[in-house]
Amino acid sequence: MSERNKFLVILGVFLVAFFMPAENPILQGAILEAFALLNYYAREHVILCLIPAFFIAGAMSVFVSQDSVIKYFGSRAKKWVSYSVASVSGVILAVCSCTVLPLFAGIYMKGAGIGPAIAFLYSGPAINVLAITITARVLGIHLGIARMVGAIVFSVLVGALMAIIFRKEEAERNDNDANMFEDEEMEEDRPLWQTVLFFFSMIGFLVFANWVEPSEPGGIWGLMHQIKWIMSGIFLVAVLYISFSWFNNEQRKEWLDETWGFAKKIMPLLFAGVLVAGLLLGRPGESGLIPEEWVAGLVGGNSLGANLFASVAGAFMYFATLTEVPILEGLIGAGMGSGPALALLLAGPALSLPNMLVIRSVIGTKKTMVFVGLVMIMATISGMVYGNFF
Repeated sequence: MSERNKFLVILGVFLVAFFMPAENPILQGAILEAFALLNYYAREHVILCLIPAFFIAGAMSVFVSQDSVIKYFGSRAKKWVSYSVASVSGVILAVCSCTVLPLFAGIYMKGAGIGPAIAFLYSGPAINVLAITITARVLGIHLGIARMVGAIVFSVLVGALMAIIFRKEEAERNDNDANMFEDEEMEEDRPLWQTVLFFFSMIGFLVFANWVEPSEPGGIWGLMHQIKWIMSGIFLVAVLYISFSWFNNEQRKEWLDETWGFAKKIMPLLFAGVLVAGLLLGRPGESGLIPEEWVAGLVGGNSLGANLFASVAGAFMYFATLTEVPILEGLIGAGMGSGPALALLLAGPALSLPNMLVIRSVIGTKKTMVFVGLVMIMATISGMVYGNFF
């Protein structure tokens, strides 16, 4: 950063601090909401969501070869294979828009093409089987089906459009990656089944440790919730056993170094983004600087403005896994149209302000803006089409 830019930043902070109406109760409440949301995020999502995701991303960097990633997600991979795998990843990963970030960064930095990587980034939090099931039960079968179909189609379309728009940059990146890794040793020092079991155990722990209690007791989802800690313990023991039995000290150290690298790059941006999101929009049931009444009043009907506002608001709000359903239930009760409801469901869980800040640090400002814009536009169009039928 140049001295001029440093001066402008300092000046900007000073002016904000000088003119800030510190005694205004709305501002005071919004500041409290910002830290309350950060408190909730730290308690509910860091230890059991983000930290396991960082370890998985670090393991990708160390134990998954460049050739393996390029084979399934690279520019020369069969499109139907790469997009099919990426677009249904959310069926396995019950993660939010922030937890998926280390995994996205891991496969992208390992050589995945922008298209499949973006498809994975969107589908991870969007195609959550439990979330879609609860959406259908609470908000109606039509909205649940529309969310499922829209999320799968979105992940493929957005990824494909990103690959087309940035095909020149991706071609250059592929050439640079090929030169960078041409001397990389690709021979595995352990059987493939051991590597697969290692990642399966880590993903198993991530999934079961974050299994949310369903709204209705009983059934398969209720049973899975009852045994979540037993299954989490089994998978954690498996991870620890594999780590100390099949890896040497140098490999474990490299794994920890890569994990720490992801954490120190992503965590500060996530915390800053959560604070800003809480300051502006607050938490469910509580207002930030933007009152909830304004939001509810702007998403009624099925107009272009209502669908666009729902897409934009959903994209910038932070939704923990499954919290979008009760939030939408309240908004629909306050007069939200069915079209804007779908638009928010398609834009919200896959995006958030913290999510955008981290994506920018991985793929750059231009690609991030295009990705966010595509999601908002497609969510708006989908909401209008759905609203005309239901």
